[in-house]
Amino acid sequence: MVASRSVGAAGEAASLADRLHSAAIHLLRRLRRTDPLTGVSPAQLSALSVLMGGPRTLGDLAAVEQVQPPTMSRLIGAMERAGLVGRAPDQHDARVVWIHWTPTGEQVLVRGRELRIAALARQIEALPATDRRVLAAALGVVERLLQGL
Repeated sequence: MVASRSVGAAGEAASLADRLHSAAIHLLRRLRRTDPLTGVSPAQLSALSVLMGGPRTLGDLAAVEQVQPPTMSRLIGAMERAGLVGRAPDQHDARVVWIHWTPTGEQVLVRGRELRIAALARQIEALPATDRRVLAAALGVVERLLQGL
């Protein structure tokens, strides 16, 4: 009996994981509809979001963004010309160059986040109070899940 319960729990967990994964992807895709209002390309927004964690090398950015280094180099060049990012030499290795966001790049990313949050907040506000409370409780669970990943 215990074995069948664990198989049932595993199946339920897999089903919930599948639904949560799908919902998260669809939610972010729909929220991206506000991104053109930032005035930069989706690829530029994505690169800026990676730089939110701190400066990266061109190779690091290319790997994270899953593009070839020449593609990332062109993207960063355009972003540098637009004033979104800057380059700084490594203090210990002259071959290494660190890419960082500028205050303008940070403002663009903050604006993009604000637009996405505002769009989502309008939808949440329209929910009945009971659904908002359920959502708040569910987010607590999701945040605990994130701690384990």
